[in-house]
Amino acid sequence: MHRFAPLFFALTFCISAIAAEPTPKAPAPPSNAKYKHGDRLRPRPTVVTPPTASTQAEAGKPPSDAIVLFDGGDLSAWQPWHPKMDRSQEPIKWVIQDGYATAAGSALETKATFGDCHVHLEWRTSPEEAAQGDARIDQHRGNSGIEIGDHPEIQILDSYENDTYPDGQAGSVYGSWPPLVNASRKPGEWQTYDIIYIAPRFDGKKKMSNAVYTLLHNGLPVHHHVEVSGNDVEAHVRLRPHGGEIRYRNIWVRPLHAYDENEGKPLPKGARTDSPFKK
Repeated sequence: MHRFAPLFFALTFCISAIAAEPTPKAPAPPSNAKYKHGDRLRPRPTVVTPPTASTQAEAGKPPSDAIVLFDGGDLSAWQPWHPKMDRSQEPIKWVIQDGYATAAGSALETKATFGDCHVHLEWRTSPEEAAQGDARIDQHRGNSGIEIGDHPEIQILDSYENDTYPDGQAGSVYGSWPPLVNASRKPGEWQTYDIIYIAPRFDGKKKMSNAVYTLLHNGLPVHHHVEVSGNDVEAHVRLRPHGGEIRYRNIWVRPLHAYDENEGKPLPKGARTDSPFKK
């Protein structure tokens, strides 16, 4: 027998065994589930027009179900905030021009509060600060952050070729989790955060689960389902400048939708209700 024959037969057997494996099937719904696979009477998901992509020159449009927090026009959805005193009635000192807002003075927080939600914002650090070299390095370049209620801050910083402690760089859950990757663009370029916030759950006063963050930085996941501290359920969104120039644009939030949230509503006109499977 040819000396390669045993290897040939072994490979043939393995390939045949792999080919014989059944195609994986999606897990079946629980036996007590109200809707079974392929049920065309199941309520249809809410129709949402997706956002349009932003460019460096122009911000995109938010999705149709978004609550716009800043579209370049005014900051009427915000109020000044301070951790130890009420500044909500003070005038906002941030400067608006050319469709963006430059942080100045106090931090800002939304007047409204939000539960489970998707927060989108775009931010830009200063190339002029970065060009100063050693005089403006580490935590001094565009240092800012976004907070959701009393949960940890997500750091905003110029982290493009600007080394600092990992749990304090752009995209970190400050003081706890460094980002999975450094997805920073050059200073002077607009960057995006998309944050999925899941509020903590309580049974009466007993906390059943922690809040959870998922974060995409410039489209890349840098945190996925990370548990964070804090007890706020309905929470303000807060922008906190810590030094250096920072600009913001295109900020919006959208409450997260639920499975079968349209239960009890009429099916859309023309909806098919016959079984998709042969009996």
